[in-house]
Amino acid sequence: MRTVGVLLLPGTRAFDVSVVGEVWGVDRTDAGIGPFTLRLCAPGRAATPVRPVGVIPATHGLSGLRDCDLVLVPGRVDPLAPVPDAVVRALRSCTGTVAALCSGAFTLAAAGLLDGRAATTHWRLLDALEAAAPRARVVRDVLFADEGEVLTSAGVVGGLDLCLHLVRRAHGADVAAALARRLVMPPTREGGQRQYVDPPLPTRPGRTGIAATVDWAVDRLGSPIGVADLAAHAGMSERTFHRAFLAATGDTPGRWLQVQRVRLARRLLETTDLPVHRVAERAGLGTAANLRRRLRGELGVTPDAYRRTFRVPAAS
Repeated sequence: MRTVGVLLLPGTRAFDVSVVGEVWGVDRTDAGIGPFTLRLCAPGRAATPVRPVGVIPATHGLSGLRDCDLVLVPGRVDPLAPVPDAVVRALRSCTGTVAALCSGAFTLAAAGLLDGRAATTHWRLLDALEAAAPRARVVRDVLFADEGEVLTSAGVVGGLDLCLHLVRRAHGADVAAALARRLVMPPTREGGQRQYVDPPLPTRPGRTGIAATVDWAVDRLGSPIGVADLAAHAGMSERTFHRAFLAATGDTPGRWLQVQRVRLARRLLETTDLPVHRVAERAGLGTAANLRRRLRGELGVTPDAYRRTFRVPAAS
């Protein structure tokens, strides 16, 4: 994998192009990485405005993509913007591996390259990707999806994970690890790791009685309260409360309670130096083993790994 092409379209995200440049465009032969030939390919070989700022001059037209070992498709600010027919033809004619960063998956969808394949994108765009690529199998909880000749990645930093994965796949784990060190990155994350997503569950349901109970519960997550306690606070039978809670939040009270406790545990891992077992106790998850199980289930990582990634200075 020596010749790398980058597709440039108006509205391309500058950050995605920068990620590609950092991985494939910098001479790091002293570290055993490269050299690579990087082609910036745009329709008509035109200079391309990127967002939020800047214009990138192209080195090649669309024909420059055809014989690249790897073609990278950055995301665009408007992922649903039309993809020119010439771009569709160019992507379909590529003979090498094609990989999309973040919302670049929509460009691959327009070219039909996701049909019959697993694909992902930023978590906010997953529903839209399902609509744009109805023949694809959209995977919602991974950093990137590797389908051999076609790969897609999740949100912004997921694109960097994907690029390092491609380096590892083509040049070996030692080379990828050396590049990660040069980029001052944590150890390379596997594609199956979950995206760091806050579940879209409202913290204050619309119904007055349920909202009051939610507020009461959020203040007591560290206490051994359960669904029966929530129902008692709301003055309802458990069956009635279950129906009312589901109608107000779109989720069951038991599931909501677990999600809120994991959220609290995440905040404690981010902002305190508490030992893992104390975080579990404060969040109402009981034991360190239970916290590890829940966090792995939600995000695919251990508490220690999550803390290393997101720890911010704060008094415990």
